[in-house]
Amino acid sequence: MLNLFRSKFIGDRDFYKKVFVIAFPIIIQNSISNFVQLLDNIMVGQVGTDQMNAVAIVNRLMFVFILCVWGSVCGAGIFTAQYFGKGDHEGVRNTFRAKIILVGIISITAISFFYFKGACLIEKFIHESDNIGNAERTMFYGKKYLLINLIGLVPLSFSFIYANTLRDIGETSVPMRASIAAVIVNLILNYLLIFNTRVVHILGLNIKIWGAGFGVEGAAIATVCARFVDAAVNVLWTHTHKVRCMFIEGALKTLRIPVSLMKEIIKKGAPLAMNETMWAFGLTMLDQRYSLKGLYVVGALSITNTITNFFNVFYFAIGESISIIIGQLLGARKNDEAKSTVPKMIFISMSVCVLVGFLMAMCRNAFPAIYNTENEVRELASKFILIVACFMPIHACLHGCYFTIRSGGKTLITCLFDSVFVWGFAVTTAFILTEFTSLNIVMIYLIVSSLDLIKCSIGLILVKKGVWVNNMV
Repeated sequence: MLNLFRSKFIGDRDFYKKVFVIAFPIIIQNSISNFVQLLDNIMVGQVGTDQMNAVAIVNRLMFVFILCVWGSVCGAGIFTAQYFGKGDHEGVRNTFRAKIILVGIISITAISFFYFKGACLIEKFIHESDNIGNAERTMFYGKKYLLINLIGLVPLSFSFIYANTLRDIGETSVPMRASIAAVIVNLILNYLLIFNTRVVHILGLNIKIWGAGFGVEGAAIATVCARFVDAAVNVLWTHTHKVRCMFIEGALKTLRIPVSLMKEIIKKGAPLAMNETMWAFGLTMLDQRYSLKGLYVVGALSITNTITNFFNVFYFAIGESISIIIGQLLGARKNDEAKSTVPKMIFISMSVCVLVGFLMAMCRNAFPAIYNTENEVRELASKFILIVACFMPIHACLHGCYFTIRSGGKTLITCLFDSVFVWGFAVTTAFILTEFTSLNIVMIYLIVSSLDLIKCSIGLILVKKGVWVNNMV
């Protein structure tokens, strides 16, 4: 029995080395990217609850855009990984062009929509309760933060196109370096732009630190600048390392793509892009339902989501590694090796997240204490964080199943598995509980979170059946 367990779930040294080489840079990059949001959240949280709530609401709206773009590049990225595994650089080049076209359409649409309808969307999240938070001030800060952030959607789109392609061909360290540069810029500018000029005491000396005191606007400007830096590093490195990035040679001379390939990318990628968008929109709707309980819930969710995203990098990184490794194996027609690799990678992800969840639970009170907000907000955030920590291994299993199914191009199945489940179960349950019961917000949050147990069971069944084993190139 023990030998059977080892053969199915435990790999050899070369296997773990391969996973580490791919996953570690992704973990670092995603950690740094989420650290940018964490910095914004914490520093704005020092200014006040209304400012923190405004940033949290806008970031939730941006989350929908980010997942939509990510879904579109990953839809083409399925083909990128398999073409690269096959050794077809022209195929990689065409998928790169497809990403430019798809992301360009999405970005122009999103910027226009947020510009004209952004205020209406922010308003949906603002519901006063007790004496915590001010609706008018939250709305005021939210509109300012959103308008400035729209500028940053352009470089963010380029970052997605280039970083995703680099990852698919195995150059995962470059996006990591880009994120490191971005977080340094964001940290410095946050400190200079958010707060007022002040005197700090360092080694017995009184040092005057200049500060613009822009508050929420300063945080938005810093984020936009950081996104330009991130995009610049990814783009410049790709175009100056053409030996390692053979696809970029002549890639921008034309955006023409074989019609048959574009049809296949749309056929496989559209459900994935739709899934990511609807999934993100579903999570945003969950927060909107929770916000009906008052602005103090918005503040608690802001803290929880920011901290959770920081810890989620582990199972997201291993999930992306599954997509890359399995995609390349399928492209090379190594189906049996792909089948034996999946259980081992899902087991790694779950094992890591048992430890991560434990650490998160132990620090559940320390994180909210950093914020300059009301005690009620901190206490509620601590309870939310504990619930998320307990379900961390389940989330790891879910994402492992999702990326496995996606690697074979079964995007319609992933759509049913992911976004349809969120809307059909999670959002519907949250709607019923908030509208027709008197349950407190913690119990509602726990019930909705527990639905992932059903989703996890479905995912494991789909992976075991091998519906994802598919060579598309």
